[in-house]
Amino acid sequence: MDFGLVSIFFAVALAHFLALLSPGPDFVLVVKSAMKGHRKNAIGVALGIATANAVYIGLCLVGVGAILAASVSLMIALKIIGGLFLLYLAFHALKAPKSAYRELAVTSVNNTELVKISFIKECITGFMSGILNPKNLLFYLSLFTVALTPEVNLGFKILLGVWMTLVVFLWDVAIIYLLSKQTVRNKFTRLSFYIDKATGVILGTIGFNIVKSVLIRQ
Repeated sequence: MDFGLVSIFFAVALAHFLALLSPGPDFVLVVKSAMKGHRKNAIGVALGIATANAVYIGLCLVGVGAILAASVSLMIALKIIGGLFLLYLAFHALKAPKSAYRELAVTSVNNTELVKISFIKECITGFMSGILNPKNLLFYLSLFTVALTPEVNLGFKILLGVWMTLVVFLWDVAIIYLLSKQTVRNKFTRLSFYIDKATGVILGTIGFNIVKSVLIRQ
């Protein structure tokens, strides 16, 4: 691998990681799941989000991302569905009573089938959050358009795509494990009701603004 490709790799990897540090709907969802659910189930959210990112990365790498981004009707549909999905998540976060948070510090799930179902549900939730966020598609498209010229070989593009997918997954898992530590979890549990309401407000605000921006432009 020559110096030019190494420079491209580190530039793209750095830009991608800095974007991860900026809290968005996916980050809020990970924190919410880590605080309310079993650690293994919460990892399902991380897997779902990473899978959605992998889909968009793959589409951008093969050139389909540009076609999707150019489709006005498709982008509008994605934004509306994504905004409504965030509003749906916000509604459930805001309607939960305070009594539902009392046992978070000692919650343990022994039913294997229940764990499996919950993991799948969380995975689907994470995937839907990631795939219905058009900003993910536009971010990868703009990043690859600037950094990856036609001269860059397919093998390097695949390596970069795999790297970014793993970073998304491992970053979310790191957040989950941090919030799963008993000392950290105990502190957060005391505030879990308010944290969940705050995440509900954030998700709801983002979802409302997305839908509003689409309707205003029509």
